[in-house]
Amino acid sequence: MWFNTLLLALREIRRNLLRSFLTMLGIVIGVSAVITMVTLGNGATRAVQAQIASLGSNLLMVLPGQRMGPGGGGGPAFNVSDVDAIEQQIGGLRAVAPEVRSSATLVANGRNWSASLTGSTQAWFGVSNWSFAAGRGFEPDEERVGAAVCVIGATVRRELFGSADPIGAQVRVKKFSCTVVGLLNSKGQGAMGNDQDNLLVLPLHTMQRRVVGHTRVNTILVSMQDGSDATRVKESLEDLMRERRRLSDSEDNNFNVLDTRQIADTMSGTTQVMTMLLGAVAAVSLVVGGIGIMNIMLVSVTERTREIGVRLAIGALEREVLLQFLVEAVVLAALGGLIGIVLATAASLALAQVMQIPYAFDPSINLLAFVFSAAIGVVFGYFPARRAARLDPIDALRHE
Repeated sequence: MWFNTLLLALREIRRNLLRSFLTMLGIVIGVSAVITMVTLGNGATRAVQAQIASLGSNLLMVLPGQRMGPGGGGGPAFNVSDVDAIEQQIGGLRAVAPEVRSSATLVANGRNWSASLTGSTQAWFGVSNWSFAAGRGFEPDEERVGAAVCVIGATVRRELFGSADPIGAQVRVKKFSCTVVGLLNSKGQGAMGNDQDNLLVLPLHTMQRRVVGHTRVNTILVSMQDGSDATRVKESLEDLMRERRRLSDSEDNNFNVLDTRQIADTMSGTTQVMTMLLGAVAAVSLVVGGIGIMNIMLVSVTERTREIGVRLAIGALEREVLLQFLVEAVVLAALGGLIGIVLATAASLALAQVMQIPYAFDPSINLLAFVFSAAIGVVFGYFPARRAARLDPIDALRHE
């Protein structure tokens, strides 16, 4: 019986092919929109997690100020002695690196390019997960005397040197020139949309003396050993910095200790909430598609009233008529769901390339969207099917 009912449903769908397609269109759009939104959202979440991880593994960032963002209270900057104290007095650390940031226009090879400047030590490359494509980092002697050497990112290399080898070349930074001793591998776009490769790194003392003109340190990067208790290390850092800054028990911290894993979790959570919100909005079109199916099925019942009357008159049961129309509605919705899944896969692959995020296939959302589309057919097809099953055979046979 089920097989015959399915064949009848397919025959009716094929008989009015254009109308059937237009009826399915709402389901197709709804399913493809939901799957595309969720897939792209999952890809964006993965991209954010990867970009935060590129900042450094097991990384704590110590920054001045009471809180981050607009309205954050200012606080005194750090100095090199703070970095030394952290290295010597806190256990479970892999490395500690000071960081001084600025920006400048770089000149080399008859070209100029604006880039961010970072002043730090050799430990900074390991703490920040940078690897070398060519050359080397800073020698201890170069760090100690503040030598005029630098390491450049992939974007600076492309803009100033093209495809030429930059190692040993001179780059002018403000009023002095430095020798390029290293080239970093590319990291790409950062979590905030910035180009991580558009940078030039100088030894800390070189940066302080020749660029910024002071001995302050903007940020301290602390890389923990694998297996270290991040909470304990963070508390130890806060206690040490409060002691060094001579803060009383009643005073709030005038610095921040941020865990990059917490930042990643927060940003990922925000992205997931937005993904679910967009998915829910897109799901509304599924309901609209269901209403379209109900409307067309009601029209179909009216058109086929005489046929229904004949079936009832020769002995068909009400439940068989109800099942016929209900299966027809479910088949329409399920076919729309399958087409929507195919379109969503193609759209997600294309948009992921355009947005430069990974394609994150999620079988559960595809299955859920398909099941939901079929359920839409059941819910919105039941009323027209019941109306068809309850027709009076005599009145139906009189219908013109």
